[in-house]
Amino acid sequence: MMDVTEKTLTPAVETPRRAPLPTTPLNADDDDQFSPEQRAEMFGQYEESMRSIGEGEIVRGVILAIDDKEVLVDVGFKSEGVIALSEFSDPSVLKVGDSIDVFLEKMENQDGLVVLSKQRADFVRVWDRVKEAHDNAQIVDGKLVRKIKGGVVVDLYGVEAFLPGSQIALRQVQNVDALLGQTVSVRIIKLNKRRRNIVVSRRAVLEEERDRLKSTILKDLARIRSARAW
Repeated sequence: MMDVTEKTLTPAVETPRRAPLPTTPLNADDDDQFSPEQRAEMFGQYEESMRSIGEGEIVRGVILAIDDKEVLVDVGFKSEGVIALSEFSDPSVLKVGDSIDVFLEKMENQDGLVVLSKQRADFVRVWDRVKEAHDNAQIVDGKLVRKIKGGVVVDLYGVEAFLPGSQIALRQVQNVDALLGQTVSVRIIKLNKRRRNIVVSRRAVLEEERDRLKSTILKDLARIRSARAW
């Protein structure tokens, strides 16, 4: 995810869950079940739903099905949306019937499905928190999730950040795998909202701790020398 170019995110607007709408046009067989007024009202509800929800928004959906690759989600449109299972940090906790917030990328793709993203919804929700931590040079905690080329993926507030190999420790780490699963303190050193790119550094935190310890030791030595001089 780290350097894939994506279009600028539109400010998210959380949309209330809508009741399911007709999935197919009504035909002549439905005449006995619905009056013309009822049919017009149902189609009007669908058209209003499509107008009031736009691409680039966060919407509430319900999980309809889960397999080993994808999650089928109903967001109240005429068709469902499919999200790759890899977008979920812990797929084992997902259950059919769960409500989740998803990012509406596109109303309909070439297969007629709504294009949704769980990771982008998570990113939009935590962006303000991430930016504040970056702007104020705050130290934050992140969990080392998995090793990738050039570094490690860190779970930061539920979204993925990149920890370069050179920023893991004060010296080169020989066995990165041994660190996976640990929660460490990091600083956010680079942000790119459009690319959804967050870069963090553990080395910066360790350097600050080393410098602080060094300063404390020097002060203690100065006090000792001063006491001996008397």
